[in-house]
Amino acid sequence: MADPATYRPAPGEIPDQPGVYRFRDKDGRVVYVGKAKSLRSRLNSYFQDVAGLHPRTQQMVTTAASVQWTVVGTEVEALALEYSWIKEFDPRFNVKYRDDKSYPYLAVTLADQFPRVQVMRGAKRPGTRYFGPYAHAWAIRETVDLLLRVFPVRTCSAGVFKRAKQQGRPCLLGYIDKCSAPCVGKISQEDHHVLAEEFADFMAGDTARFTKRLTQRMQEASAELDFERAARLRDDIGALKRATEKNAVVLSDGTDADIFALAGDELEAAVQVFHVRGGRIRGQRGWVVEKVEDLSDAQLVEHLLQQVYGDVPGGDPAAASGAAAGSVPREVLVPVLPDDLEQVQTWLSGLRGSRVQVRVPQRGDKHELAETVRKNAEHALALHRTRRAGDLTTRSQALQEIQEALGLDSAPLRIECYDVSHNQGTYQVASMVVFEDGLARKSEYRTFGIRGPEGTGARDDTAAMHEVITRRFRRYLAEREQAGDLELGLGEDQVAEALADADAGPVRSGPIDETTGRPQRFAYPPNLVVVDGGPPQVAAAAAALAELGIDDVALCGLAKRLEEVWLPGEDYPVILQRSSEGLYLLQRVRDEAHRFAITAHRKKRSKGMTVSALDTVPGLGPARSAALLKHFGSLKRLRAATAEEIATVPGMGARTAAAVVAALAGPADAAAPAPADAPVPAPADGAVPEPAADAPRPTADTPGMLGA
Repeated sequence: MADPATYRPAPGEIPDQPGVYRFRDKDGRVVYVGKAKSLRSRLNSYFQDVAGLHPRTQQMVTTAASVQWTVVGTEVEALALEYSWIKEFDPRFNVKYRDDKSYPYLAVTLADQFPRVQVMRGAKRPGTRYFGPYAHAWAIRETVDLLLRVFPVRTCSAGVFKRAKQQGRPCLLGYIDKCSAPCVGKISQEDHHVLAEEFADFMAGDTARFTKRLTQRMQEASAELDFERAARLRDDIGALKRATEKNAVVLSDGTDADIFALAGDELEAAVQVFHVRGGRIRGQRGWVVEKVEDLSDAQLVEHLLQQVYGDVPGGDPAAASGAAAGSVPREVLVPVLPDDLEQVQTWLSGLRGSRVQVRVPQRGDKHELAETVRKNAEHALALHRTRRAGDLTTRSQALQEIQEALGLDSAPLRIECYDVSHNQGTYQVASMVVFEDGLARKSEYRTFGIRGPEGTGARDDTAAMHEVITRRFRRYLAEREQAGDLELGLGEDQVAEALADADAGPVRSGPIDETTGRPQRFAYPPNLVVVDGGPPQVAAAAAALAELGIDDVALCGLAKRLEEVWLPGEDYPVILQRSSEGLYLLQRVRDEAHRFAITAHRKKRSKGMTVSALDTVPGLGPARSAALLKHFGSLKRLRAATAEEIATVPGMGARTAAAVVAALAGPADAAAPAPADAPVPAPADGAVPEPAADAPRPTADTPGMLGA
């Protein structure tokens, strides 16, 4: 725990101007990002008596070890920069809006040659119009199914479209008149694009135009006594009305607005937003916010608006049209006005391209709708508490139980687990998975190709574990050495060896990249290292740590047979109760490491077992290799061909043909691996062959086996 006084800037260093500041911990990670009208007054407030700070602010300033700031020209620039940094660094003490970008949207890909209607999630793409978000994907499909009767726009994937075009026959939707079948030329590219634009206009709220047009056509068909066509048009009008009824009018003035509401307490808050376009509710969205920083409702609203509208590209006509629920509407109705109202409105107006008003509804339909949104927020918070009441509690309990069982000084907030997977000693791969605060940190997962002393792999599982731990922590020490953070440096040969580590990539100037501010790959040490296995694996990992002089990282092993926790140098294991949350967390970490190792091993094995003799020919890529095999029919016939015959294949020259002949001059079976389904002979040392995929997995203690 750091004393804020140790990194407090000297008097006069902090400028009295608008800007954005970052608190970093001792490892250089950004733990908090904030903005201020005056950096001097805001930062000085953090360095008052710690006892007078809010508990969460106390935790932040004592976790941090340094503070940096960036001066900007205006408060609007500070607002935008703060959002960018929060998104980039994901600081642990900033509020986090969970479930963002998880809601489905109805998307019309107008930028495509033949636009497609589909369900989309995630970040917005240019040239695509979005409608929603919807609470469920099936709600989108119901709406689309109704509208395809009137607007038969393409909904198939690129693969289905291409296959239908090649075969000259449309898919089922083309036969039942729910697709205009542009794949086979039933409609021209221009007419199909117009059809897609009409679909998007209808979804944007321009419903009366199409209903009126169909009604007129129905009357004309009836007057001409074409009652069959009139009946079809009548059914089309009914389909449009049913699709429209799904979005009832809530604002009679046809307003475009987003209505936000909050409900919560000091620790959590539920946020709901209704997207209203053309007076109709086009979508609903919700988050649950952990108040990891001390924020008022006004500040929370400001952060919320940053989160919702931060990715809208300024000046983009599609984003500013108001058609997509994700764009900025004319009105943003909030429960509490943000502190910097003028700056927020200026920022939103710049994103929209026209004036945006942020206000609190006081009376009328908008006030009633805001009350409905608030009730939804209260219900969402109650549901969240019911479903996840034990989540934070059990994670904290699990970390505390591990701390007590292993005799650690503090809870292991960062846990790394290692496992090794292989097939009879071949294709050896090790995995490293990372859990922080009891949750998987998948962006920091790593895999290692086991080399061994001769470059052909390790002799057994203990040697493989020793190599992996050595390489991981030698890398960590090398990065610290480069940053100048080690009192006892590595030797030049050790640093050079770490720099040459092929798995890890180049070492830059310390644990934080000066350009992006993101951490290096192995910059942070774990609080606890877990290895999959018993005493032999633990002893190998402990020896690796001892050889590198690392004595501040806890180590244990988890043996699968009896779920025993082994500590270095102990004759007896630590036994945790089967119902223990700590044991459950260790099992999850171990199982995740095993899954990740198996996945990497299978990928490497599949790649290795599909190697061709042509892969070794210089200058011969996949395209020309495929052309050769297609021309000759098999590798056997290709091997029997002369250089002149090979040179007749399109794309092949005399030099490459000669190289192919030279590469294939060896024995016919020298380069060909055994088929994937061939029986594996029993090794001479009596090791057990790898079991079938559905057979029980051997334990790490099985003689002659690497921990798979």
